[in-house]
Amino acid sequence: MSQPTLKVINPFDHSVVCELDYDSDEHVDAALAAAQLAFRTWSRAPLDERLAHVSQALDRVQDRREEIAREVTLQMGKPLDQARAEVDTLIDRGRQSLAEAPLALADDVLPEKKGFCRRIVHAPLGVVFNIAAWNYPLVIPINVIIPALLAGNAVVLKHSRRTPLTGRSLAAAFDHPDLPGLISNVVVSHERTARLIGDVRVAHVCFTGSVEGGRTVYQQAARRLIDVGLELGGKDPAYVAEDADLDFAVENIVDGACYNAGQSCCAIERVYVHRTLYEPFIERAAELMMRYRMGDPLDEATTLGPLADHRAPEQLQRQVDDALQRGARLVLDGPSLPNSGNFFAPTLIADAPQAALVMREESFGPLLPVAAVASDDEALQRMNDSTLGLTASVWTRDADRAERLAGNIAAGTVYQNRADYLDPMLPWTGWGDSGIGSTLSRYGFHGLTRRKSLHLRL
Repeated sequence: MSQPTLKVINPFDHSVVCELDYDSDEHVDAALAAAQLAFRTWSRAPLDERLAHVSQALDRVQDRREEIAREVTLQMGKPLDQARAEVDTLIDRGRQSLAEAPLALADDVLPEKKGFCRRIVHAPLGVVFNIAAWNYPLVIPINVIIPALLAGNAVVLKHSRRTPLTGRSLAAAFDHPDLPGLISNVVVSHERTARLIGDVRVAHVCFTGSVEGGRTVYQQAARRLIDVGLELGGKDPAYVAEDADLDFAVENIVDGACYNAGQSCCAIERVYVHRTLYEPFIERAAELMMRYRMGDPLDEATTLGPLADHRAPEQLQRQVDDALQRGARLVLDGPSLPNSGNFFAPTLIADAPQAALVMREESFGPLLPVAAVASDDEALQRMNDSTLGLTASVWTRDADRAERLAGNIAAGTVYQNRADYLDPMLPWTGWGDSGIGSTLSRYGFHGLTRRKSLHLRL
């Protein structure tokens, strides 16, 4: 019987990017064994040594910037310039983790108590299993890989079946010449992934993907009572208040909806505009969305690439049709589509009812539904009317208004006059079905370590 293979298809021209053999059970077992062995040495290495290794790995990524970016574009369709920007973001986040690590991993020394020494150690967990997504194939796994390694863990990476070459590139960059197995990349099926989660050598699981996938991973990990970090979906709202800088808000909201073809957990997926600005907002958004250029993502002139999943255009169209049946207004369905590729034109929907699928289900495409509201209170009620709570944005000149709304919005990150952006000094976390745990900032180290109390009588 032949070994099953993974075929990666270019979402623009549907050519075969590569075919990879799935790893055998023997290969995966060897990777876990090597990771365990590497962990025993790495966990005892001084922090300075870990910092130096990760810094050198980031240099290797920088040296291969163009090659790695091109791999990303071929596999999932991100325009090449955006892929280069993702490489740069990876390096920036990595450098920030290097700066955060000494304080985040330092022992907590408690106030002096006569005759005792008391401190809290942030001890590494062991082998971290990182299940990464395809939409930001570089920065999603790096949010785990770097803090995990700096904390003293080993990492086994399972990248998406759409972007396995990126997993290989990351593992090669962060590999240790003297500790084979410190980080490894595996190409495995869903069934084999489940068995990995159940393997006693895995100490922690990090997953980025759908809510349904997160529930499955959580249930599998619960059988062993190990912790998981979950970054799941979003249906992120924006509110344009009556005092907003309209031109600035429209420009950034449209970009937040269409960047990376809308394939971002924190993309803006629904907009509530104060009725005094509603029609001007719709008019200007339509003008901006018509400017996107769809085409070959390797072409420097392309600003909106194909969707990675060939089923996505049909799913997005289902949301559009549902909204129109419920009384919404189709303002724009974008310029004409290219002759090939999984494209969905930038689409603007006005008067979107709150009950419409496009206002409730994650879209993950360049689709922007808009509704008018009469007040801050109405906007707040509609923004919170969701099971998902990753980010939300408030567009206003009034800092007090932004603070008041932010305190009541159910989301892991609330922006004023910004959206679709991760600041590596702030924790990335979600409310509701958007996830469990945090990445980034010093808090990103917390889930990748365990607190160990030292209570020493002198």
